[in-house]
Amino acid sequence: MRVLIDGLDLSGKTTLTAALAAELEARGRTVVEHRGFLSDRHPARRLLKQLPLVRQPDSTLVTTAYLTAGYLLDSLLVRTRAAEPANTVLIQDGYVDRTVAFGMAGGPHLAAVLALRWPRVFAPFDVAVYLHAPADTRRARLGTRQTPDAVDIRGVQDPEFAATFTAMLTQGMGRRHRKLLILDTSAHDPKEMATAIADALLGTWATAVPAPLPALGELERAA
Repeated sequence: MRVLIDGLDLSGKTTLTAALAAELEARGRTVVEHRGFLSDRHPARRLLKQLPLVRQPDSTLVTTAYLTAGYLLDSLLVRTRAAEPANTVLIQDGYVDRTVAFGMAGGPHLAAVLALRWPRVFAPFDVAVYLHAPADTRRARLGTRQTPDAVDIRGVQDPEFAATFTAMLTQGMGRRHRKLLILDTSAHDPKEMATAIADALLGTWATAVPAPLPALGELERAA
């Protein structure tokens, strides 16, 4: 099983990932926390790491490279690999969803527009969790970060950028996932959210027939 945790920077992804891992392990599951490409044999991994990811929202080149040579290829590779062992849950901290959202918020760049039009060409997750938090909450978290980057700062200081990013997740890339949860991390503590996600994930695991993808406007919300 795979669960994706994504959202605007400073929305609480790292904290929730740790809480969810602890919750699933307490329920007897083996947990793998992961970032980056899903395929462990991605041929373009080293090349893409040379690109300045912090410039991706404003760079057509970086956005296109990551969406094509990066995540599109990764999706093809991961569809051919064996699934994780039984009782194993992979918790993914960020994936192609944020690349598309940044490409739309900072662009829009053509590659991001095309990816948003056909999101199902990318690897889906059993449960995707999109996080958000009010600007004041993210601003307070920014003050505690020792080395914030330009994207962290822009997400706090540019409301339109932040709103577009979140909309591209919830109304666009979320269409390809089996189940979608949208959580306000300022309204729920990590333990409460981890419990809700684990319930959703393990309930999906027990389903014999895959549930249909939710339509826009019918996304499951737990905020």
